[in-house]
Amino acid sequence: MGLRTFLTQCARTLKLAVKPGRSELWLSIKICFLGIGAVGLVGFVIAMLTRLIPF
Repeated sequence: MGLRTFLTQCARTLKLAVKPGRSELWLSIKICFLGIGAVGLVGFVIAMLTRLIPF
């Protein structure tokens, strides 16, 4: 892929992009926080298991 093709595709993508509405943005924020919380919970459980189970 050449540089010219890449820039053309970038320009096309930016023309199609639209700003999200308030409800769509809020939904994205909630989903991100749920994902961060899930990853933190998994890490916490693993940390607790490594402390409780002696090797």
